[in-house]
Amino acid sequence: MFYMKKYILDMMVNSNCRIHKNYCLLKLGTIDVLPEMLPGQFVEVKVDHSPSTFLRRPISINFVDRDTNELWLLIQIVGDGTKQMAEYKPGDIINVELPLGNSFSIPGNRNDSLLLIGGGVGVAPMLYLGAFLRKQGFNPTFLLGARSQEDVLQSDLFHQYGEVYITTENGSLGEKGFVTDHTIFQNYFDFIYACGPKPMMMAVAKSAIQRNIVCEVSLENKMACGIGACLCCIEKTTEGNVCVCSEGPVFNIKKLKWQN
Repeated sequence: MFYMKKYILDMMVNSNCRIHKNYCLLKLGTIDVLPEMLPGQFVEVKVDHSPSTFLRRPISINFVDRDTNELWLLIQIVGDGTKQMAEYKPGDIINVELPLGNSFSIPGNRNDSLLLIGGGVGVAPMLYLGAFLRKQGFNPTFLLGARSQEDVLQSDLFHQYGEVYITTENGSLGEKGFVTDHTIFQNYFDFIYACGPKPMMMAVAKSAIQRNIVCEVSLENKMACGIGACLCCIEKTTEGNVCVCSEGPVFNIKKLKWQN
């Protein structure tokens, strides 16, 4: 596994926008130039003033805006820690450890067809990956899945980097069903990248294996420490049990034991 220098930074909240009743978009800045960060990596946020939140919270890197020197974090509000983060105000200072984990693989052939799949908050790393790939000369295709139209996140931003297709479980936007039900999924792609609920990623992985398509997924196991010390995020692989936070979160599906 490659090594990247890790930083612990005090970052300022530039904006905090509630984009959905259960999600907010946090934009953080710093007086220093942001360090190198790769698509698929994550950060650990220290949550102060939350008595029940003792450990940092792992959050996927949603986007890195080099023009404004901002780090974007898409926050799903589910517990005390993320509820506290949703209340941050512009000017607040929060402590962030970054970048953590590995990254998605970048194909060597610019003509390869790439499908990026995000379900729910799993769209977060797909935005930065898509922007990164587009800058490298690729033309990625996006497939976003959600329960309903109001739950589709950041679709306007994805349109900046490639074609966007959508599935909703109730059919209120795009095609009805799960992402693997979408007709675009029947097309052949050289690479598939996915992040979202585990059942969704397992279904994507199964289809990719059957069609001999290279596929990488970003796992969302509970990661308490971010460095592989607490053993909370263990995943079974062909190389034994590994910590997702230190050996992942990105894995080639052939290394996972999902199909067994």
